[in-house]
Amino acid sequence: MESPRSTDTRSQKSRASDGLLRLMPLGGSITRGVGSSHGAGYRKPLLELLKDQGINSCMVGSRKDGSIPNNEHEGWRGFRIDEIQKKAKKSVKFLSPDILMVNAGSNDCIQSFNTAEAGRRMGEMLDYLWLACPQSTILLSTLIPNMDRQVDLVVMDLNDQFRALAEKKNIGQKKILLIDMHSSEGPGAHELVDGIHPNDEGYEKMAELWFRGIQETIEKGFIDR
Repeated sequence: MESPRSTDTRSQKSRASDGLLRLMPLGGSITRGVGSSHGAGYRKPLLELLKDQGINSCMVGSRKDGSIPNNEHEGWRGFRIDEIQKKAKKSVKFLSPDILMVNAGSNDCIQSFNTAEAGRRMGEMLDYLWLACPQSTILLSTLIPNMDRQVDLVVMDLNDQFRALAEKKNIGQKKILLIDMHSSEGPGAHELVDGIHPNDEGYEKMAELWFRGIQETIEKGFIDR
């Protein structure tokens, strides 16, 4: 009987030859698309950008949200980093994404959940993702701003932890890129519908930043295409 491992390896090679890039959006309610008019958040404009550039891609995940044909994702509203990792353990290995787009930690800030250790929790999740899917590249996002000033201060602290984590993983020669959403190019406070989630314009900015990260991933040769 053929082993699952050999089947997985052959399917990965087949996808590579077909040029199909498998993307997994992983995170909380922003990943799900809460606040967008179409319910798909950044996923809709990102797929459009990829298609316009001739990049054959699809989203994968155990959940479906949004009025678009390819609406799969792994976004869990209200979930913290540790809770998102538990969900990832049920899907990442089997869906075998080429790129994981990780935007997680906003709920750790909102819930004031041991935020000083958020970087460690994120590191543990990234290590699991690479263990489950060794060929994958991780695009690690900083968190977008929050309209609550006190929460946003915590957001900025987590972002510093994530930047340090990405640098550490880079030194360890892991396939990771940091995507800075808490910047002049990311969603601004005026583009948040409820102080937490972006509107359509904010999600379009996120899509553009994810898109640049995917382009860089391809340019660096991280993807076997």
